[in-house]
Amino acid sequence: MIKKADDRGYIHVYTGNGKGKTTAALGLAFRAMGRGKRSYIAQFMKGQEYGEVRAAAMVPSYITIEQFGEKEPCHTCEAPTDESIKLAQRGIKTAHNAMLSGNFDIIILDEINVAHYYHLVTTQDILDFMNRKPYATELILTGRYAADEVVLAADLVSDMVEIKHYFNKGILARDGIER
Repeated sequence: MIKKADDRGYIHVYTGNGKGKTTAALGLAFRAMGRGKRSYIAQFMKGQEYGEVRAAAMVPSYITIEQFGEKEPCHTCEAPTDESIKLAQRGIKTAHNAMLSGNFDIIILDEINVAHYYHLVTTQDILDFMNRKPYATELILTGRYAADEVVLAADLVSDMVEIKHYFNKGILARDGIER
């Protein structure tokens, strides 16, 4: 039986090793903007200038992006820097305040799963955030390595699977496509 859509917001997780997790979340924010909805995006482990940051600056009444990462994050370090941990913790708090402000319909925690994988935030940090989601708020968590507990607590989980990628041929991230 298919139920009629109501005003409930759901929790999405976009994970996996394939390309497109952040892009899917940004696409949802863009679609929501077309319906007059406002999105807040907290980018974890990202401090570089990505195309979406520039684009959001063009539509500030609909999409807000804040970054909580160092300019040159270390994705393969054995231990995170104190600064990376502080930024991620500030990101959780700032995004939580944005979610409870009533100013946003959609909250996106971009790369939160990767921040968890690198021990910048705990599983409990993420679960607590999910549990505090207001009824009508849509919450999206992106990034590889989603914790099993996060997957179980979500309403929708998409696993982006890499079949083939030009990065494997040495192609670097391109402005406007990957960044």
